[in-house]
Amino acid sequence: MQRISLKMAGESGMGLLSTGQILSRAMKKLGFYIVSDREYPSLIKGGYSCMQIDFSDEKIHSLSTGTDVIVAFDRHGLLEYIDTLKDGGILIHGYERHNLIPALKEKIEKKNLKVIYLPARELAFALGGDELMVNMILLGILWKVLGLDYTDLEAQVSIQFASKPKLLEIDLKCIKAGYEAKETDGVSMAVKKPAQVPDTILIDGTRSICLGAIQAGVRCFFAYPMSPASGILTYLAAKSHETGMVIKQAEDEITAIQMTIGAMFMGTRSFTSTSGGGYDLMTETISLSGMTETPLVVVIGQRPGPATGLPTWTCQGDLNLAMHSSHGEFPRVVIGCSDPTSSYELMQHAFNIAEKYQVPVIVLTEKVVLESHLTVAPFQENLIPIERGLVTDPAELNALTNSDRFKITPDGVSKRWLPGTSPAYYYGNSDEHLESGVLTEEADTVKAMVEKRMKKTETIQQALPDPQIYGDEKGADISFVGWGSTKNAVLDAINSAKNEGVKINYLHYDYVYPLKKDAAVRFFENNNNVHLVEGNFEGQLGKLIEHATEKKFKGKYLKYNGRPFFVDDILQYAKNN
Repeated sequence: MQRISLKMAGESGMGLLSTGQILSRAMKKLGFYIVSDREYPSLIKGGYSCMQIDFSDEKIHSLSTGTDVIVAFDRHGLLEYIDTLKDGGILIHGYERHNLIPALKEKIEKKNLKVIYLPARELAFALGGDELMVNMILLGILWKVLGLDYTDLEAQVSIQFASKPKLLEIDLKCIKAGYEAKETDGVSMAVKKPAQVPDTILIDGTRSICLGAIQAGVRCFFAYPMSPASGILTYLAAKSHETGMVIKQAEDEITAIQMTIGAMFMGTRSFTSTSGGGYDLMTETISLSGMTETPLVVVIGQRPGPATGLPTWTCQGDLNLAMHSSHGEFPRVVIGCSDPTSSYELMQHAFNIAEKYQVPVIVLTEKVVLESHLTVAPFQENLIPIERGLVTDPAELNALTNSDRFKITPDGVSKRWLPGTSPAYYYGNSDEHLESGVLTEEADTVKAMVEKRMKKTETIQQALPDPQIYGDEKGADISFVGWGSTKNAVLDAINSAKNEGVKINYLHYDYVYPLKKDAAVRFFENNNNVHLVEGNFEGQLGKLIEHATEKKFKGKYLKYNGRPFFVDDILQYAKNN
């Protein structure tokens, strides 16, 4: 397996994102599998950031901690990320005053790094460009060091800047100057191109969620911007003329979710997205959904809290919030996305579950899932049939009575029809109510209605798919249980560990709540060394599993510093346990 990790680093605003996009597309075009993500501060401009791209001739799912090549656009890029370079790695930069940084020279010598320096800013000006075009010169150097054909890079730069012909002309001069620089002589990684180009798409979780919603028949989206979920609003708004979807940026999160539940009540598939802080404001409406049994779908893009926390970093800290938020007791479903494919498919399932069982469904995703780009198999259209759970047959609609709407049934699910489609009517009452929706405070009726709604938890739990086991079902040297983005690092660790004769398996929960506890019990019984891997301080899924199954994890690998799990993290933990 050929796996190489690249990192482009520098001050925010220097074109890290566009350069990373060009490089990722070029590598994909050649047949490589890609994982890319960026780190950046919560500033409008300034601060240092990086874009990391791992590529391989075999499928990969996560990033590694150590990098083989760093392309530093400025002083920040040199000093802040050089420690992540592997010993013997390659450092490419264009910072003119590097000789005045003693610490840099020490680290270069200690790590035995190969250094390629070109006065990129001076060269960019000489070619008719400006300081921002340093990135194109350094990209040309990188492409030469990788040992790849110039024309492949040229094609992707031309696509990136096709709408700006004057700038494109200069950009092409810059990458060619970098590619032909003599400073690269003797430094080559001689990357071997894959024999075949697999049928893949390169996509992030944000667009995957949006495409899943479009495929699910969503007609309205209401939201207030909050990173890392803001990209959903941006993308759906940009596509609204093609989809015909109504997109509304509300004045706040309360309005956004109120518009969403109103649209769902009237039969229009709608959803909203936010982050943890915005979801806090939405919880009263989540409770309203529980009482009125109105379907509701909310996407939470997780970032570290509490309060403002780390707005541009990642975590899995909002599971308890999703499971327990809002006053009162009522059934709900919590789903966790892990990658683009799951984001696309689980969004469709979320709407089917919400409408079929008439409950709120909270879809948890994470900054790293929303913004990481992965090569995955092309999405399939019409793979998941739309299930609305509505009474639509004219004869049945005419036969309905008012009390059918909240009728007490063995599975807790009553008939639901859209207002105006039947002579029967009901009250969508936020107070406790009779089967017809009429307000009541009678003790026996209240008890019966609470029990009716709560029956749906068991009904849903039985209907949800079991968590998936990756690796052998039993007999692993070390086993992991997790949800969300942790899957990606563990999958890579499973493959890497095989080469060293170590067996790792993993139980992954897409449907986190209600918990499918029997699957966890079997996993514990079939494996002797089971550990939790989770991106929060308390091990929130772990506590849920231990409480439900009365089983105990041998250990818990918890990460809560705003960074995702890397494949090296899992391998090192497995080695020590």
